[in-house]
Amino acid sequence: MGSILAVFDIDKVRNDFPILRTEIYGKPLVYADNAASTQKPSQVIDSVSELYTKHYANIHRGVHYLSQKSTALYEAARETIREFINADKIQEIVFVRGTTEGVNLVASSYLDPLLQAGDEILLSEMEHHSNIIPWQMLAERRGARLKIIPLLENGELDLNALPDLLDSKVKLVALTQMSNSLGTINDVSVVIDQAHTKGIPVLIDGAQSIAHMPIDVQAMDCDFFVFSGHKIYGPTGIGVLYAKEKHLLKMQPYQGGGDMILSVSFEKTEYNDIPYKFEAGTPNIAGAIGLARALDYVSELGLSEIDAYEQALLTYATEQFSKIDGLRIIGNAAKKGSIVSFILEGIHPHDVGTIMDMEGVAVRTGHHCTQPVMDFYQVPATTRVSLSFYNTKAEIDVISRAIIKVKELMG
Repeated sequence: MGSILAVFDIDKVRNDFPILRTEIYGKPLVYADNAASTQKPSQVIDSVSELYTKHYANIHRGVHYLSQKSTALYEAARETIREFINADKIQEIVFVRGTTEGVNLVASSYLDPLLQAGDEILLSEMEHHSNIIPWQMLAERRGARLKIIPLLENGELDLNALPDLLDSKVKLVALTQMSNSLGTINDVSVVIDQAHTKGIPVLIDGAQSIAHMPIDVQAMDCDFFVFSGHKIYGPTGIGVLYAKEKHLLKMQPYQGGGDMILSVSFEKTEYNDIPYKFEAGTPNIAGAIGLARALDYVSELGLSEIDAYEQALLTYATEQFSKIDGLRIIGNAAKKGSIVSFILEGIHPHDVGTIMDMEGVAVRTGHHCTQPVMDFYQVPATTRVSLSFYNTKAEIDVISRAIIKVKELMG
């Protein structure tokens, strides 16, 4: 870890995040709930504040200076996102409220018109509820059904089952790139390649992966990619749907309202060009601008450097937690992001999280919106430690001591 720290100035990074100077119950905050939402650097906070104090107005239809300025900043944010995920065209970047809305938009505008009774949608057993329920609702409406790529005991997907699952009935595959409850990083390229061989489009849920690894949607060749701003140090309420242009051109609008139209009469409405026809109403202007600044911030640090640092943290955390008697790590995939989920023998995760909170440690307890994963491991919930590039080895030691204190109090 020492060599990584030589190129990754952790003190400077932590100084960028004002909330990390907070004390909880008189103890320094150790924030290890990054899979739920990341904290925001001053650079992002300042970009949003600057918009509201110097440049804010509604966008796209104003001729005055402030509207023109806000519009330029908003559309520049779209270009920043295009570059960050290496989309081919700016028209392929659609602003949404988050990953959940992105999935729902694809379900409604892309797959719904194509799906027929007896068709199938292929998901995996480790999906977040947001990548299950929209497809489930659609399948119920259309008389289709869900088919599942099974989970293995180590937390990896059984991709050997894929050839048999990808039959002619499957009309779309929807898959997480990184599990939010296990940390497993899936080899999505294998799935995409096999699906495309049979003409099946693929949606990738990048809510977790976006902050931890470089994303290149062209190299990946996914048809759709969705992520949320708040997972990558940006504001809440903003997200992105990337879709190949050929799909967007065929899709009907998801919602109706202002900004998604070219002309309106009582007889007929002519819709705007892509991506605007999917962005009805006044958008989250500040969210988009804040997200762009967050992506710039991450790019300045370097995603490869972030990945190396977080992997070192993951290795250390796994080693330290494994030394604690009665602690069982859930999910031991060969390739993981910086997430460690665990259970303590005889102690409910909610009790674990409550006691750790009293030590200043913020972790997430529950099913993490992945109840099928909990069912697979036959546990009601886990305690999840999810680490970011602003966490430290010393904080992992604090987390370990907090877990030991839980055992002392509850054992």
